[in-house]
Amino acid sequence: MAGKKKSDKENGRIHEDEEYVEINRLAYESALWGQGLSAIAGVDEVGRGCLFGDVVAAAVILPIGLVLDGVNDSKQLSEKKRNALYDQITEEAVAWSVARIEASVIDEINIRQASRLAMKNAVLGLSVTPEHLLVDAESVELPILQTAIIKGDSLSQSIAAASIIAKVTRDRLCEGIWEQLYPGYGIAVHKGYATKVHRQALLDLGPTPLHRRSFLGNLFAEQQMLF
Repeated sequence: MAGKKKSDKENGRIHEDEEYVEINRLAYESALWGQGLSAIAGVDEVGRGCLFGDVVAAAVILPIGLVLDGVNDSKQLSEKKRNALYDQITEEAVAWSVARIEASVIDEINIRQASRLAMKNAVLGLSVTPEHLLVDAESVELPILQTAIIKGDSLSQSIAAASIIAKVTRDRLCEGIWEQLYPGYGIAVHKGYATKVHRQALLDLGPTPLHRRSFLGNLFAEQQMLF
């Protein structure tokens, strides 16, 4: 049963009253292609809720008509599936780009503005100028026509592709250079999120230069109240 449920998620099927409803993840793209547009960029970010590290955004322009088998919100996919799709997306995309905003800037301008800046920089990094942006529940500060889609990483293949590129990029940073720089925090495992292990490591070891100081106030305030 567990294997079936995972397969249904990855193939975009929603179970309702014993019937499966297929999500058409090319509905937004197809409407724009029908208007004669070809360079449609999906845009998304990851790491918004983390205590540690950069927020990472990606922008992806896929070829007209390309169908990515099993694509979905990156958080709903297994690591193996994400990595396989990452390879396929980077090989077949018309253009793709990744941008990062570091913790000190997040502290300075707040996480929402940092996320939007990362998405803007990802779009500007594309080798092809997009004609329209499909963005996951946000707006990008650029003079390009765009559509913000709530839960867009589950509803649009282009946004899902951007989500996958951004998450794989950030996860590899967590498992690689960031884990090497700051062992003892468990960054490779929890990816910077506020797990019990991460919170305890912060209390034992203190924050690193890559921790978002503006996110840590409540954590240390709660600890002080215990003593």
